[in-house]
Amino acid sequence: MSLTLAIVGRPNVGKSTLFNRLVGKRLALVDDQPGVTRDLREGEGRLGDLRFTVIDTAGLEDATDDSLQGRMRRLTERAVDMADVCLFMIDARTGVTPTDELFAEILRKRSKHVILAANKAEGAAADAGVLEAYGLGLGEPIRLSGEHGEGMTDLYAALMPLADAMEEKQAEETPETDVDLDEAGETEGEPPAITADKPLQVAVVGRPNAGKSTLINKILGEDRLLTGPEAGITRDAISLRIDWNGTPMRIFDTAGMRKKAKVQDKLEKLSVSDGLRAVKFAEVVVVLLDAAIPFEQQDLRIADLAEREGRAVVVAVNKWDVEEHKQEKLRDLKESFERLLPQLRGAPLVTVSAKTGRGLDRLHEAILRAHDVWNRRIPTAALNRWLTAMVEQHPPPAPQGRRIKLRYMTQAKTRPPGFVVMCSHPDKMPASYTRYLVNGLRDDFDMPGTPIRLTLRGQGDKNPYKGRRKKNAGALAKHLKGRA
Repeated sequence: MSLTLAIVGRPNVGKSTLFNRLVGKRLALVDDQPGVTRDLREGEGRLGDLRFTVIDTAGLEDATDDSLQGRMRRLTERAVDMADVCLFMIDARTGVTPTDELFAEILRKRSKHVILAANKAEGAAADAGVLEAYGLGLGEPIRLSGEHGEGMTDLYAALMPLADAMEEKQAEETPETDVDLDEAGETEGEPPAITADKPLQVAVVGRPNAGKSTLINKILGEDRLLTGPEAGITRDAISLRIDWNGTPMRIFDTAGMRKKAKVQDKLEKLSVSDGLRAVKFAEVVVVLLDAAIPFEQQDLRIADLAEREGRAVVVAVNKWDVEEHKQEKLRDLKESFERLLPQLRGAPLVTVSAKTGRGLDRLHEAILRAHDVWNRRIPTAALNRWLTAMVEQHPPPAPQGRRIKLRYMTQAKTRPPGFVVMCSHPDKMPASYTRYLVNGLRDDFDMPGTPIRLTLRGQGDKNPYKGRRKKNAGALAKHLKGRA
């Protein structure tokens, strides 16, 4: 990536639509109503042979106080300071507004390189707005249509010389290195290595106002995500690449998930579906609870969703710094966890404070531990010795007088661990016996908390001589008939 491009402008000028076009995916939520985007969202942009980092920002508003709009503006100004180039967008159909003029003045002072773009410029109705844009004093505006992909060639022509200049500067400043790379492949049975190219994918989920964005800001060591006392600030599932205590990670901050019956607003539905998508792409899901009201019905649904999706789960209880009776509360939490989420029995439960940062080291260790268990592979010989002992200790039932025989067991997959048991009459095996085997796997092979998939398969008759006697008798009779 040779440069970083920040897309800035008033609300509803089409910044997220252009962002999605540049990254080639529908990463950012898009809606007709203004102010959908609130956090900074990064993506890998592409225009022809040009590769760059693109940042989608919240709409600039004329607010400097501590209101939600004021905090959003400060976050956008921070993106301006981070970026090498700012793409300042106006709505060509609306024309230049006083707010556009105000922010053009700010960008002239704060940004080294500003490209002016008149979006929604398709058709003659936008001509007047494009002409007005010259008056902002930021050079010739580029006519764009983020929705229809018009003007991308002009944008490429404006970015290319800047990218070349920055690439030359980076080449001059980069020291020469001579590094020997170890190209040895990973051995079978070992979990894949966590590297900068393949970071550990972690999604932080929970109800609104549980403190998800505050927790991630504390891990990052900077106020990168928008936070505040209002519930439901986060709308997009924002992904951030970080190095947390030497572990490369991509952390997804998700929108708070409320009960389905309460989610009526179209935009909130989009936000929740974006969070669900983040859970599906994650390897470890951190379910963040509020210590004051833990394990509400929605918390249980979220944890159960992560388990059904086959993700490793870590439960973190936030706002622990304001809890008075810590020992009693922790005991009650563990008891409730075991009772309400038996399918995640043994999953890590960590107390943290996103405000003070206490407990973050324990959370880091719990995430790595959960990821390790999620990737665990058990040798087939050990599994079959274990299966024999489990059957001797507690034989399977005998429906209609015919005992179910468990013949063979192997691990078919990891991420999450999946096992196959070859047996007779798999359709007659009661769910209670399957749970007995799954709980035994958890305890005996040290796999607490992770989802375990156990499949029973019928073993067909492997007798190679079955049917051959009848076939041979028929052939002999035919042969004798021919001789006669």
